[in-house]
Amino acid sequence: MKADRIIKNARIFTSDPGNPLATSFAVKDGRFVYVGGEAGLSGFEGEVSDLQGKFIMPGIIDSHVHITTGVGFEYVDYGEEIECSGKREAMDFMEKYIRNHPGQERYRFMLERARLKGEDFVREELDAICPDHELQILESEVHSVWVNSKILEKHGIIDDTPDPAPGLAYYVRKDGHLTGNAYESAGWPFVFDFVRAHLTDEQIAAAVTRWIDFCREYGVSSVFDAGFPEHNDVHERIYAHLRDLDRKGRLPVYVDGCYVLTRRAKVKEAIEETKRFSREFDTGHLKIHTLKIFMDGTMKIETAAMVTPYEDTGMSGATALKAEEIAEILDELNRAGLDLHVHTVGELSSRVVLDGVEMARRRLGSRFRVRVTCAHLWIQDDADLKRFADLNVTANFTPAWHSGVIGGNPRAFWAERLGGKRASSMFRSKTLWDSGALVAWSSDDVAYGDFSTWNPYLGMEIGMTRHTCEMTRAAEETRTDTAFPPSGERMGIEEMLLGFTINGARQLGIEEKKGSISVGKDADYLVFDNNLLTAKCEGFSHNKPKEVYFGGEKVN
Repeated sequence: MKADRIIKNARIFTSDPGNPLATSFAVKDGRFVYVGGEAGLSGFEGEVSDLQGKFIMPGIIDSHVHITTGVGFEYVDYGEEIECSGKREAMDFMEKYIRNHPGQERYRFMLERARLKGEDFVREELDAICPDHELQILESEVHSVWVNSKILEKHGIIDDTPDPAPGLAYYVRKDGHLTGNAYESAGWPFVFDFVRAHLTDEQIAAAVTRWIDFCREYGVSSVFDAGFPEHNDVHERIYAHLRDLDRKGRLPVYVDGCYVLTRRAKVKEAIEETKRFSREFDTGHLKIHTLKIFMDGTMKIETAAMVTPYEDTGMSGATALKAEEIAEILDELNRAGLDLHVHTVGELSSRVVLDGVEMARRRLGSRFRVRVTCAHLWIQDDADLKRFADLNVTANFTPAWHSGVIGGNPRAFWAERLGGKRASSMFRSKTLWDSGALVAWSSDDVAYGDFSTWNPYLGMEIGMTRHTCEMTRAAEETRTDTAFPPSGERMGIEEMLLGFTINGARQLGIEEKKGSISVGKDADYLVFDNNLLTAKCEGFSHNKPKEVYFGGEKVN
């Protein structure tokens, strides 16, 4: 057989359990037609490349990213960062800034909530320093925001406006009146209203091009896009751009997308829209077959739903839906041939999903075929750990977080939030892996920036070490001295490679054509000068492929 490319004398990690290591392969028409030892190349004709022992692995599959949200954040003005010690200093800073910069339509600031030392803003105070213009303060994790009356009026939010998801996404009220503080999806429309109104096709194209260039450079051949919450209209515009790129042969990365649900009242609409997205976005490198649900929020602002209350406040967070509702959604998705991907940070949120899956499986029996993924999984109750494998629910982790220093918060922060025992039992990816559950890895960042936190090799390093050091390609303020407990949750390099390749493909349902160097699959592969299987864990984040091939074509 005439082959387009023949490789020999390489160290090939295939991610194929039936043929884990090889030295040679042949590619024809964008697919692998042979994988094995050099003796098997005798049946192929073509120019042979001797790689002299270079390391090859399949293309990276990042199975939870935010392409569309990243486009939004590309054009969001975060505002002036407030560094203060207490609320009074923050108010003085903003008042002085507004006085020195008169006439702006909206004044924007960003603030670490902990700097308020337990105090909070109310809109009357914000109105007093900015009565005639809009004022917005974005909490640094971007999961809550403070606004003045001008912005509330602009969005038609009044005292009687229902909360999108009570206890999770809500408007803070005092004595029944809005304070101007909003949590989770209740506040996201304020943050992105300018982008929604003014984002141009040219801006979308420029941002997406930056993301594609990153994928070419780092070897990210396939992704699951986890959507743009509360902005499915902007989300759809970006998918339309990706579809147009693919029709022109200019989208080299495979994008598995979704439709996003954040509130109970829109369940039926979301299912129908997921069906529509599935019909309208269906090209070679763009497929939509997943409903994404935001089940809870974050640990930092205590909107993540917990079985045991938070240690410092006694709050427990809340889930967007109940287990019975998840079961009903799964029944609808099963009939439509669609899948489910759920944001689950807290221990209660994933339990609710697991309970819903158990109910649906009991009803449907062998007819149940929905692929269900729980993403993030910061903390799990012991009683639920084995259930992922038992119920065939994929556990998707973001290993770059597993050092315990997240968003600049020190490890001691989690002990205050959770108590020492639970703070020493976070991110139990190894336990789930060893239980037989399907575990996949992701980068899950929402802003492009310089893409440093999208680096899959950073995720691999921290997944293996559970800490960062002076050799880690990461911000200096994230450095730690020791592994984040429990140290037994550190992963091996082969587990990291499998989680970023074949396991990601299985999560997305594309394992028949992606995820491993196997005969018949797309020839997505990466060539490295050094052997990743023996590379030092500390500093692993500096790795980058020398050559990147998608569908047999060199793209970098």
